[in-house]
Amino acid sequence: MELFFELEVVYIVIGTFILIVTAIVTTQSTLPKGAFKKGMIGVGTFLAIMIMAHYYITTARMAGVEEIFNKGETIICENKMQRTISQSVLISKKLEWRLDGHLFKSENHVRNFHTSRCIEFDGIVPE
Repeated sequence: MELFFELEVVYIVIGTFILIVTAIVTTQSTLPKGAFKKGMIGVGTFLAIMIMAHYYITTARMAGVEEIFNKGETIICENKMQRTISQSVLISKKLEWRLDGHLFKSENHVRNFHTSRCIEFDGIVPE
């Protein structure tokens, strides 16, 4: 459950905002009486389905990335910290990275990387 909130908290906040807007719009006097109930149920259901789908897709990708890393292959992670130099970082056991929970950590790198922000690397690894 902790992982769910770690990955989806931003989307839950956005969904809550959308539901608030839906509530404001559907309570207008110009709309029929059932608009609030139908609007909240419809939009709420749509948001719940989208958040759950995002969670499922993300956790499946994370499991794949962790499996690839554990096999000794290289993955690539998004680096939002250094946008001007390199926007991605290569991660592998050969490059002295380790997997701690869902985080990639290295003594040679300032920042940790969450497995949700990584994909398999298909290019040539520099030696």
